[in-house]
Amino acid sequence: MGTINVFSAENLAKRYGERLLFEGLTFGLSRGQKCAIVAKNGTGKTTLLNGICGTEPLDDGRISLDAGTHWSYLQQDPKYDGHQSILDHLYASDMAAVQAMRTYASASGGTDDAALQAAYEGMDLHNAWDFEARAKEVLGRLNLHNLSRTMNTLSGGERRRIALARVLIEEPDILFLDEPTNHLDLDMIQWLERYLAQSKMTILMITHDRYFLENVCDTILELDDQTLYKYKGNYSYYLEKREERKENALAHRTKARGIFKRELEWMRSTPSARTGKSKSRIERFYEIKKAAKKRLEEDDMALRLNPHRLGGKIIELHKVAHGYDGEVLFENLTHHFKRGERIGIVGHNGSGKSTLLDLITQGGKPLRGKVVVGETVVFGHYHQSGANFPEGQRIIEAVYEIAEFMPLEKGQKITAAQLLERFLFPRSMHHQLISTLSGGERKRLHLLQVLMANPNFLILDEPTNDLDIYTLQILEEFLLDFPGCLIVVSHDRYFMDRLVEHIWVLGTRNEVRSFPGNYSQYRLALADEKRQAQEQRDADQTDAGSSAAPSPPKNDYSKRLSFKEKFEFEQLEGKMAELEKKKEALTEKLYANPDPAELQALGEELHQVTTALEEAENRWLELSERAE
Repeated sequence: MGTINVFSAENLAKRYGERLLFEGLTFGLSRGQKCAIVAKNGTGKTTLLNGICGTEPLDDGRISLDAGTHWSYLQQDPKYDGHQSILDHLYASDMAAVQAMRTYASASGGTDDAALQAAYEGMDLHNAWDFEARAKEVLGRLNLHNLSRTMNTLSGGERRRIALARVLIEEPDILFLDEPTNHLDLDMIQWLERYLAQSKMTILMITHDRYFLENVCDTILELDDQTLYKYKGNYSYYLEKREERKENALAHRTKARGIFKRELEWMRSTPSARTGKSKSRIERFYEIKKAAKKRLEEDDMALRLNPHRLGGKIIELHKVAHGYDGEVLFENLTHHFKRGERIGIVGHNGSGKSTLLDLITQGGKPLRGKVVVGETVVFGHYHQSGANFPEGQRIIEAVYEIAEFMPLEKGQKITAAQLLERFLFPRSMHHQLISTLSGGERKRLHLLQVLMANPNFLILDEPTNDLDIYTLQILEEFLLDFPGCLIVVSHDRYFMDRLVEHIWVLGTRNEVRSFPGNYSQYRLALADEKRQAQEQRDADQTDAGSSAAPSPPKNDYSKRLSFKEKFEFEQLEGKMAELEKKKEALTEKLYANPDPAELQALGEELHQVTTALEEAENRWLELSERAE
């Protein structure tokens, strides 16, 4: 017996003027299924969700739901009444349990005992206590308090979190989500990931967060070339099967090109030679031509950049402090940037991440301390708010405004048009009006403007918001080869893991905490700190009233490794392998009878490498004895 769908979509189609977004899309969702739609920006993901939820008309198709099914939709730009309180907006659902909870929440803040008793009975009648418990958890996790405030007094990020809280509190049968992680900090995202993974709701979402796709979804729908491809698995499975599909498509195109060449000769033959030939063969020729001309390869972004040279002095932060209205966000931040340094900045919303970036780029002055920027530094600052493009400007004009080409290594260069193609703007789009682009496409164009200026110090403030996973992969490959300094503020954990080598954490006791490693290693450090703190609390309770236990001897290797030691231990194996290769190469050079003038230099270098290798091996042995 097959799986019964609680939601079905049949032959959905949408066109904007001459541009076809999709047609003939058919799929269904079974109870409890967690599905994501992935596609390039501008191919119709949000339009598809809007069409399904009725906020935008589709040209064709049919949507059907099980009788009595309750659904909710989190839009990218949620609608709200500015004069409504947060409480009223949260509990605006017509569900009886939600209305009972709203009445109870209002009565709890008053002095009318009769109203409170009636509200209490209403909660019992509609089994709304589970809703109240869920509301408290959701609001606390999303840092939403003081529910009497009106919606028009809130920031865009707060309104977005309230919209998310509302659909989670309702806990509908089917939940439609458009970029649910936008405007959430990293702790909120990790909580939401666990919450949705454990939920019994049926979910259809759009998200660019690849860890989210990996840990929440059991089905991926890929919208590509107006066609929907279904993958029964998480993100890793999707990547594997998508590669297989691309290989099969390439093989099909190669075969089609062979047939096309033969048919083309037939089509070019004189009309008399085709007299009486089947009309279907001519129609088939045009089908083969379409298959043979299909563009399947994705552009290689392995560009060896050649940015402006960085001098000895890059950027120096000297006891920098900043805050607003008497509240200090951070203080005593001292750091001297080195060439090639890659730092990720994390912290809860409002902890001062964007403010710190503005201080570094000298867009503002610190309360105390100073920021010194070297003369050779050329900033490239991507703002999370994006760019304001002039009315009537076209895509190619926005890039030419910055430069007509970008220099590469060895005197090579890439033109603005070529770079546009690398960033998924085909030639057919170059003279398109920017006003016709999707939000994600405009963000991608702003990012391209920043890179075209050829900076040697890149600052990216939430660059992944509204970008699709294909653009993110291209951007990551581009930045992996970037030879300058890089600072990233992002809630995209996958992006941070690939690109940064050091984490700064804001929002903890007015200090900027520093962790070596990427984002996942930083989370391990936090877990390690919490475990050690809990062990210490347990030990303190055990020892309460008794004399203090003797401290362990200095070389007690039974003590577990600290986070920094774990990180050092992880790096040592690679370091030893690298030193071993260098040692072998130097030894071969010595035996190859080089120029006598080189012998002494080679001998000294070999001695240094051998000494470094011995020290690394000894340290590795020491740490391995204490590793769990």
